[in-house]
Amino acid sequence: MIWEVFRQEKSGGYHTHCGNVHAPDAQMAKLFAEVQHGRRKPTNSLWVVPQQEVAEVDAEEANFGGTTDKSYRWAMTYNRVDESFAEEVADSQREQETADRERDEVTAGGNR
Repeated sequence: MIWEVFRQEKSGGYHTHCGNVHAPDAQMAKLFAEVQHGRRKPTNSLWVVPQQEVAEVDAEEANFGGTTDKSYRWAMTYNRVDESFAEEVADSQREQETADRERDEVTAGGNR
């Protein structure tokens, strides 16, 4: 019998599929999974599931999130930086530094 193995690296993290093991029962599958998949990398826990119990729901069977384009919600779509904005920020910073120096000079001149 084939058992699918899912590994969680850190507590609170996701379990990700890391492979499978061949074993006659659940107890042996857990032992084999621990030996084959739990010792290679940092592991917090393993899920060991009979292969025939793993089911898939794909896009043809279900409508995941509707048909509305919601890509604007993902920050990865906003990866362009407007260069003129960066220049404007730098100019503003220089103007502020110049104004601060002039103010300090006027204040220092008035305290003499």
